[in-house]
Order: sequence, then structure tokens, then C-alpha cells
Amino acid sequence: MLTSKIFVKKTKRGGVMKVVREHYLRDDITCGSKLCCICEHTTSKQPLEESPFSRSSLCPRAHYLLPDTNVVLHQIDVIEDPVVTNVIILQTVLDEVRHRSIPAYKRLKDMLANPDKHFYTFCNEFNKNTYIEREPGESVNNRNDRAIRQAANWYSQHIKSVNIVLITDDNENRSKATKMGLEAYTVHEYIKSLKDAGSLLDRLANPLSRITIQGGKVLFPEHLPLSEIQRGIRSGKYLQGTFFASRENYLEANISVENRDSMVFIQGMINLNRSVDGDIVAIEMLPEEKWSCPSSLVLVDREEQQTEEDDIDDSEREVKNLVPKELRQPTGRVIGIIKRNWRQYCGVLQPSLLKESTRHLFVPAEKKIAKIRIETRQAEGLSNKRIIVAIDSWPRTSRYPLGHFVRELGMDLQKRIDLRHLDICSVDPPGCTDIDDALHCRRLENGNFEVGVHIADVSHFIRPNTALDKEAASRGTTVYLCDQRIDMVPELLSSNLCSLRSNVERFAFSVIWEMSENAKILNTKYMKSIIFSRASLTYAEAQMMIDDTSRQDTVTVSLRHLNRLAKILKKQRIQNGALCLASTEVRFYVDSETHDPIDVQVKELRETNSMVEEFMLLANISVAEKIKSEFPNSSCLRRHPAPPPSNFEPLIKAAASKNLKLDASSGKALSDSLDKAIFPENPFFNTMLRIMTTRCMMQAVYFCSGMLPEEEYQHYGLATPIYTHFTSPIRRYSDIIVHRLLAVCIGADASYPELLDKHRTQVLCNNLNYRHKMAQYAGRASVNLHTQLFFKTRVQDENGYVLFVKKNALQVLIPKYGLEGTLFLNTPDKGVGSIFKYNEEENTQSAGEVVFRVFDPLTVQLSIDRSNVQHLKLSVRLVHPYIPGFSVPPAREGQTTEGTEPPSKKKKV
Repeated sequence: MLTSKIFVKKTKRGGVMKVVREHYLRDDITCGSKLCCICEHTTSKQPLEESPFSRSSLCPRAHYLLPDTNVVLHQIDVIEDPVVTNVIILQTVLDEVRHRSIPAYKRLKDMLANPDKHFYTFCNEFNKNTYIEREPGESVNNRNDRAIRQAANWYSQHIKSVNIVLITDDNENRSKATKMGLEAYTVHEYIKSLKDAGSLLDRLANPLSRITIQGGKVLFPEHLPLSEIQRGIRSGKYLQGTFFASRENYLEANISVENRDSMVFIQGMINLNRSVDGDIVAIEMLPEEKWSCPSSLVLVDREEQQTEEDDIDDSEREVKNLVPKELRQPTGRVIGIIKRNWRQYCGVLQPSLLKESTRHLFVPAEKKIAKIRIETRQAEGLSNKRIIVAIDSWPRTSRYPLGHFVRELGMDLQKRIDLRHLDICSVDPPGCTDIDDALHCRRLENGNFEVGVHIADVSHFIRPNTALDKEAASRGTTVYLCDQRIDMVPELLSSNLCSLRSNVERFAFSVIWEMSENAKILNTKYMKSIIFSRASLTYAEAQMMIDDTSRQDTVTVSLRHLNRLAKILKKQRIQNGALCLASTEVRFYVDSETHDPIDVQVKELRETNSMVEEFMLLANISVAEKIKSEFPNSSCLRRHPAPPPSNFEPLIKAAASKNLKLDASSGKALSDSLDKAIFPENPFFNTMLRIMTTRCMMQAVYFCSGMLPEEEYQHYGLATPIYTHFTSPIRRYSDIIVHRLLAVCIGADASYPELLDKHRTQVLCNNLNYRHKMAQYAGRASVNLHTQLFFKTRVQDENGYVLFVKKNALQVLIPKYGLEGTLFLNTPDKGVGSIFKYNEEENTQSAGEVVFRVFDPLTVQLSIDRSNVQHLKLSVRLVHPYIPGFSVPPAREGQTTEGTEPPSKKKKV
């Protein structure tokens, strides 16, 4: 059957155009019910049940629900409940919902796709029995209401063995439906009639607005109608902008107006006029004599007592302007709302002080959102829990917006172990703000020790597949430069919410061992926890506490136990073949004004550095074993391949030059050889040998357990068959994945498909390996840059050692600064190309009687080579031993590259 849709459209030039569209009507559109014997369909595939169970005292007989558009839009939180089933969603309703609210439309589509809900979409607009034309002069809304009644009436005639119940809050629509013989109720009537409907009643939208609007004192000016607002904006009388509430003062806000450089300031409850953060509002500018400025006070709405009639202090209505003219900002007032940006909000309930009251205030976690008045009968059960609330309306007679309870999130501590009673502390480098880890140790009644490693629970805040998660996965790691860091996660998380700072409660992921006196692990427990760190210490501060015998406080005693156990653990690791290697790390001190480096020092390592390292290694190994046992094919692990024998040839050759024999046949043999390689006359020799050993190693990499055989899991440097990264989730994404795996292992969180996909995990690991390598390169480049800046105006003589002998240069290590520089030997441009002779077999460079071998001491002069202005580099020249025609004279004290005295050092930061 063919009919026509006729409507009038206004053209861009202001004319009117009549549009006629063909509209096809069909007689084969099924009703969706398993009861129907008329429609041509397969009964088993129809969503509407054959015997729908009724929980309603109003409708005790089996029935299908047919809601109108407004019920779906405003009561979608109720409709989503599992109790509400067997619902007919008309095409008329679905289309209107799509045009009016995309979020509600998506939620409705999810319900239609859920087989347990038994929702069915009936295309009434294309069914010849239910389609109706719009009558002359009839509004679109009235026509749609009539279409809904027509569809409900057809269903009641089509399927007579169950009732069709129309749900509508529109009095006129309900009255007309009743006259047609249809069964119709308001959503409140129907939900109230359900058995055990207590929680559902709380979710109903607008339970208070009808009561509050009827009486009460008018507190706010009326919002202007949209048509008047639009005329005012076109004429310039009003401005349109986005409302941004203040975090510090609930009586202030700013409006971001398009094509205006500065924001418009709004002050006072009356001028804010029921706006909510994110709303698109219309404002009217106040005369300049009424302009104001933000208050220096932090004001929080602290109203405790709740009464039926809320009021606004008259002092807010008219305040004498005492703000100096030079401080005043353009100020306005809200005269209307163009578009609401209401959404669901998370927070806690502030129970009423009136006993047995069902009306309470909800306090959003977001300070920019006003308190919301809701009605609930579950106040006692919801106290101290996070809940979700939605705003329904904000009448002129209410100080607060009115809303309804949506759902309970539960206690944040529900799956956490409370460890706030433990004397936990963190030990980190100075200036560290992204504190990943904390420790504790206490003696148990049985004489053993309880040792805990507590790691920031970043995975609690970064959920899978969110934008934040995808960005963190892409970055892979935090990049540490000399004067700054580039965070993997936003600073709010890295330095605040996740950071295990002292004297604040923080969520953590804890690994707790019971250990004997000799550090033997008796049992291991993993748990999500909440902790309260007693102190945030630097390595130096922790070392001083341990060494000060007069201190016997609980934190110091805990540190002493940890330090003693860590020494035992380290000894055990080394006995098992773990390598203790070395690398040069420096710290630059930067001028607070120019940001130029003014001093550089090698990072000093103390016992406390090793103490923290040992327990972090132990936690990583313990977690690796746990996740591998539960997820053998999808665990994110870290391996360190054994180097090929050829990698050790330069090291063995260098040791042989000092008549030392290094055995690199295994990690254990190499470790023992390094321990024995000591020259009393050169205390730095062993360190240099370990630095050279580091250069022989392979790169450690992340991998997915299901992609390699178990014999390739080993970590050569740590001499452990399995290893992972768990202890630094603030700065490494690999640790976040490991946290998620461990959380699933202990039942603290749910899994998700990508977590168990070994191919996706391996792709992720490949990116993490790449990002880690690039972060290392960036860190080294930053050190090189700051080194050049430090020596930019300096010429200094420093003691060093030959680290490597090359064909045309010596690689020199400067212990004072932890720097490596290249001393070039063959300089044909200066006519000295034949001074040095390289002996490849003995790995030496000689000039006359002077012979340079690996580990030999020498004195060099450091400055900046300015021969290439575009590529400045560190210049290393020989001072001692003296070689005529090659060595340079010692630098004068205070000598600079310009021949002037160096600038005075400013305060270190």
C-alpha cells in the first residue's frame, strides 16, 4: 500500500516549499509475540514471551507494556532494571528518542538487543493497520500520541490473551486511551504496584518536582523562553556561552562566550539562576557599576539542616559593590538555559537530620556540581557508599536541583583489605612526586616477619579501553629528562591520586610475605588494599634513621628490619648467579631562573637504595609466578636473554690486560669472577669492570608468555627463571597490565577479551619495548645536552680512567661527574697523525714511552668544542701524562672558554 507524506519546508531565502514523499505501508510486519497465530513468523524467535509474569497488583493478568516517548526518555533508569520486561517499543517512540537524546537512544538499543529483557521494536509507522496521517492543525506531539494510542489499540485487538498496558504520564493522553477502552497508567502508579518496588521507586525521575513546584517560596528568577532568548542574542542584548562553575566557590562561575577574549564572570546564587556546569546558557551583562571579581575565599555549601522550604540569604540578592574599579571584571547574570548538560553524577548521600525522612541531599564528588535533592527509602543502606544520581529538574522554588537515585556503586573498600594500621613508608630519590611503592615490616607473634610491598593501584583509576588507557598504552612509559619528566598518565594521577604520599589514604596493590629470620619465604598473599603511609623519605633520610641508634620509633625499626632482610636476599640472589652491574648516573643542579646546569654530581648509592631494590625484585618475581600459574598463555612477562659468547670478548681481553681471568661461561661464573676482580691500589677498577660488563649484555624485553617456550623466559641478569614488572604502574604501562592480570587471579576485578588475547598482548609488548628504548635514548640525549650546557663556559681538568681503547681514540670515564668522553688521538689536521700507534693484539695506544691500556688513570681537560657552531660537543684533551705536541697545559683556576671568570653560582634547586 502506498501513501504520501506531505510537509512544508522553509528555504534558505525565506520562501516556503511543499515536500511530498512516498510512504509505503505493509501488512506483513509482525507483532513480535510468541502468542500470535496470525502473523507469519517463527514463534521461537519472537522476543515477547508467551506467558509474561506479572508482578503488578494493578495489572495482575499477564501483560505487555507499551510506554510513550517521555516515559522512555525520563524513566530510562527504571526501564533498564531487570524487573521491567516484555516491553513494546514503537517506531514512533524510537525515532523521537533518537532525535531528542542520543545517550538515551543508545541505552534503549542495548535493551532491545538484550534477549533477557524481551523488548521488541514494532514498526507502527509502516504497518497499514497502525499508521495514521497528521490531521490539519494537529501538532506533531499530538499526532504521535494518537499514533501510540492507535498502536496500543491494534495490539489489544490483535493479541487478546494478554493485556496491553499503556504507560504515560500525560494526563490527556491517558484519558483518551481510557475512553478507547485501553488500560493506561502513569509510570509512578505502575512501578508502585510492583512487588518489592522499593529500590525502583527511588529511581523514578521527578518524584519531588510535582510536590515542590506546587508550593513554596519562589527563590529564582524565571528563565526566559527560548524564542525570546534567540531574538535577544540576534539583537546583541544577550550573549550565549558555556557555563563553567568554580571549584573553589559555589557562588561563582564563568561563562565562555564565543568570539570574546575574556570570560564573563557570574557571582551570587540569584545570578547563577539554576545553571549547572557545562550548560549552554544565555546571559545579560550587568552595568559596569555592578561588575565584580572572584572572591579570595574558598566557599563550600555547608547547609546541614534540611527543611521543606529552602531559602536563599537576602544578602545574596543585593550586595553593596565594594570591589575596587581596577579589579572588576565584566559581570553578567543568567537569564535562560539554551541547552542542559545534565548527566549522571557520582557521589555520596548526606542523610537528612529529620528522622524517617525520605528526602535527602546528594553530594557529588565533583565540587563544581551543586548538591542534588533526591527521595530514597534506602538512606541507611546507602550511607558511606558511592552512588549514582541523575538530575531531573530544578524548579524556582528549590535551592537545589531535584533528581533521582540511579544505582549503587558500593563501598570503595568492599574488595580491599584495610592496612591503614600498618607503619608503611616510602623511600625514593629526592624530589620524587610519582611515588609508586611503599614498604613495611613488622615482627609477628610467632617470631617471623611480615614484609609488605605496597604498589600504587593505578589500574583502579585507569580502566580498560578508555581514552586514558589507550593513551597510556601508546606512550608506554614515562620519559625522565634531566630537568623534567613526560608523564605516561596525567599529573593528577601520577603525582596525586595514585602517588603513595605520606599522611593521606591511598589505594594500593599489596604483596605480603611471611619471612623467617633468614629471609626464607613461608607464604605469600596478594591483595587490593588501602594504606596510610607514615612517611615519604629520601634514600639519605632513611639511611640516617637506620644509622641513628637513638631512634626506636616504629618506622625506623621497620626500616632496620627491611635493611637486614634485604642484605640476606641480595646475598642469596648473588649466590644463585645474579649479576651486580654498574652504570654511571648523574644529577644536575639547575639554576632556578635560567634553568642552566650549575653543578653536576654522580648519584650516590646507599644501603637503602639496595634495600628498596631487593624487595621490588622480590615482588616482581612473586607476581610473575602467580600470573603465569593462572594465565600461562597471556601473561605479560620480561626476559633477559643470555649474551652470545662473542659479546664478552672485549671484556675478557680487558681483564686479561691486568692478568685477570674472567669466566663468562655462565651467569654464576661471571658473577664470581667479577667479585674476585679487585685491585687494592685502584678502588674504582671493579666498578669500571662492571660498567664494561653492562655493555656486553643483551636488551631485556617484554613478551607474552604464550608466544615463547618456557626455557626462554629466563632473566639472565637476575638469574631467575621468570620475571615481570609490577612495581611501577605510574610510569610503566606493562605494570598496569600485570596489575589487571593479578586482580583477576585474586578475584578483585573482572577480565576482558583483550587481556586474554596472546597476540594482542604481544603487539602491546612490542610497542612497550620500542617506547622503552626511545625513552632511554631521550634520557641519554638530555644528559648530553646538559653536559654541554654545564661546560659551555668552563674549562676544567679532571681525573679519569681509560674505559675502552679504540683505533683512533680513548673512551674516558670521569668518575667525579659519571661522564664518558672521547679523547681523539689521531689529529692529522694538527700534524700529529703519526704520534700514536695502535696495537690491536694488546689493545693499546702508545706515543713514545707513554702507553695507554684499559683502566689506566689519566688527567684530561674538559671544555666545549666550538669549531662547529651548529653541532657543539664536549671536548676531551689530554693533560697528563704529558705527550709533547699533543697534551695541553693545565687549566688555570677559574678559566672559562671566554678567558673570563665564571659567573657566581646561584642557589641550587
